[in-house]
Amino acid sequence: MTMISTCLFAQHQVTARVLDGDGNAVTYANVALYASDDSTLVKVETTADDGFFRIRNLVQDTYFLVISYLGAPDLKVDNLSVAADQDLGVLTLAPGGVDLAQATVRTTRALVEVKPDRTVFNVQGTINAAANDGLELLRKAPGVAIDNNDNISVLSRSGVLIYIDGRRMPLQGTDLSNYLRTLTAEQIDRIDIITSPGARYEAQGNAGIIDIRLKRAEDEGANGSLALSGSQGRYAQYAVNLGGNYRNDRFNLFSTLTYTRNQSFSKSDFISRQNNFLLVDDLLSVPTLRTPGIRAGLDVYLGKRQTLGVLFNGQYQNESREVGNSTEIYTGPSAVGQPVAGMPDSILRAEVFDEGDHNQNTLNLNYNFAIGSGHNLNVDLDYGRFRNDNQIDQPNRYFSPAGQLLSVSNNSFDTPIDIDIYTARLDYEFPIGEGAASAGAKFSQVNTGNTFLFYDGLHGDRQLVDDRSNSFAYDESVYALYSSYDGAFSERWRYSMGLRMEVTDASGVLTTFGGAPEPPVDFNYVSLFPNLGITHTLPSGNVLNLRYGRRINRPDYNSLNPFRVQLNELSYRRGNPFLQPEKINNVELGYVVGRRYNFKLAYSRTEDQVAQLLSPDDEDPRAGFETYDNLAQQTVYSFTASAPIQILPWWRTYLNVMGGYLSNEADYEEGGTVNIEVFNYRFYNQNTFTLPGKFTAEVTGQYIGPGVGGGTFEYNGFGVINLGLQRSLFHSLVNAKLTFSDILYTSIIEGSSNFNGLYAEGRVARDSRRVGLSLSYNFGNQKVRSRRRDTGLDAEASRVH
Repeated sequence: MTMISTCLFAQHQVTARVLDGDGNAVTYANVALYASDDSTLVKVETTADDGFFRIRNLVQDTYFLVISYLGAPDLKVDNLSVAADQDLGVLTLAPGGVDLAQATVRTTRALVEVKPDRTVFNVQGTINAAANDGLELLRKAPGVAIDNNDNISVLSRSGVLIYIDGRRMPLQGTDLSNYLRTLTAEQIDRIDIITSPGARYEAQGNAGIIDIRLKRAEDEGANGSLALSGSQGRYAQYAVNLGGNYRNDRFNLFSTLTYTRNQSFSKSDFISRQNNFLLVDDLLSVPTLRTPGIRAGLDVYLGKRQTLGVLFNGQYQNESREVGNSTEIYTGPSAVGQPVAGMPDSILRAEVFDEGDHNQNTLNLNYNFAIGSGHNLNVDLDYGRFRNDNQIDQPNRYFSPAGQLLSVSNNSFDTPIDIDIYTARLDYEFPIGEGAASAGAKFSQVNTGNTFLFYDGLHGDRQLVDDRSNSFAYDESVYALYSSYDGAFSERWRYSMGLRMEVTDASGVLTTFGGAPEPPVDFNYVSLFPNLGITHTLPSGNVLNLRYGRRINRPDYNSLNPFRVQLNELSYRRGNPFLQPEKINNVELGYVVGRRYNFKLAYSRTEDQVAQLLSPDDEDPRAGFETYDNLAQQTVYSFTASAPIQILPWWRTYLNVMGGYLSNEADYEEGGTVNIEVFNYRFYNQNTFTLPGKFTAEVTGQYIGPGVGGGTFEYNGFGVINLGLQRSLFHSLVNAKLTFSDILYTSIIEGSSNFNGLYAEGRVARDSRRVGLSLSYNFGNQKVRSRRRDTGLDAEASRVH
């Protein structure tokens, strides 16, 4: 961590030229620089066409250098003392085959990098990322799972927060899923999975933070890129990305324009048993998302030590969604596990026609002052504006088994949501003794307006129903102070510790159109969040690290709003205004062997775990609803292991295994009990083959074992196999990727839920079997990178990648 805190103030560089045994330049060799005291990775570069590399901005210290290239043993330069600029001259790689026990050489970044506090999933490290969207990429990320309702969990823990370039996305549920579907693999550089955030990170999030880092051009001069991608399953999807930048010693101007069209389907088939009724439900949802977007920024260098930057992101999504839903209603249901017999009493056919606009704009202003001698000041001001407007028609028609129309109930809804977010953050880094300290403050305010208008009739001929319409205003302010320190007991023992204090002031006011406001939802509390990390480097060079952290999950406006959102006449969703925030304690023990094989044990205990529950309706015995409630506690034990292995010079593989034991417990007395214990496991394997003709092939397989989604839905295991082929064209100016996703069509989620007298079992299938093609073209000067600016949540980590 000392290296991370001080590398901003570096004045020195290391240069060299890498040749092979015949005196030829070695192109695209990996050059990794590590700190000698704790083997911390400081910087990774690759050699240019002439074999030359340059590592800039290094503080005075002692390092070691590792140069790796496929087909040659690693070249290591030890005891590299940097007190001034170092030109190492010519470094020659020895000839020879690959040492299978040691080789980790790649001409691209490793697919996965495991660090003490995070796992980095390099999207560009896999061919099969091509033509995928952000949600599908998260399904591939190590330790990440997504259930049938698109809820995201990490290491079997729910409550993860999604960030884009270090800034939290306030969207939840379907809105968040839709946003992630508009991000393409061609836009994303890497995904950071931060399971144990330090004190400088906000304490929200049980499972930690997933930070999606978008690509950013940083080459000197004028540069650009054009990427086209598309895929075909049952429906077609495509995306266009055009980016460019101009950079010199005074400023860096960059921009990216995108357009995506994403059409897919989700099909669910469920059987529910409750109150002497049996319901056979089939649902097909076909959403279509059309999303133009822009990302633009300017960095101005105010001398050698100061940078002023502005960054704008805008996304303007139009969604149309058609849902067909058929529910057969039986009385005197068969026993659980028995087939449905006889004719239904009636059949409900409900449709949904949804049109919506989702506009999202964020603006960041950043000032960074590298004062010198280990001192650095960073200030961030952010504003986010999110406007969602949905108009929904929902005709409900009841038929007899013979097809005779029995009754009609037409409803429509308008559901606008306005969210405004203001944040201000100050961070100051400074040395204390032999270590590095940081302190800072942050203020954030979220104002949410959520209106639900219920109408009898469809658009064009309808009447507002006051007592079923409402508005819900939710405002949340969080004031935070933190301090942290990274130091060393000795050459082999390092530690980090921090404390964060957050004051939360939140309120929610529900106003029904047909009556007086409901009692407000109020939260006002002070919380302390300590964290501690200890790292020990063994004589062998292997590293042990132990981390502890306390976190919190505050309920969002969707889970607090108590009004019912109707999916059809027999199914609805409502929030719970009495939800309490989750309190979480996490402990992680990691072991890194040879800087490539990674193992981690983790323990998490959550009090007042917020869970999604399915319950029967109190008034209509046929109806059921989805709501939220606090479990008494959730306990999770997990284990992960990852290993990159060079099997043959032309074949390398990456293995990732995760296992976890999860226990959900709650007793709602007459409202039902929850007592679920599940051992969940996941296996991921990527094989990359270097083929003749400059082709690269990839085969990835993943199997996800049984687990729990939400609070009570227990799903079965399932697997996925993907294929990919890649080749560079026109002297490497164009990169082409062909992908085949879920070739056996096995990523189907099946499971059941049993809670409070409602038993449901069924399956969910997605439009996952697809053929995709991606073409990318880079143009411009393509000069060596110079200085850069990283702002937001993960600035300190970005400086070492």
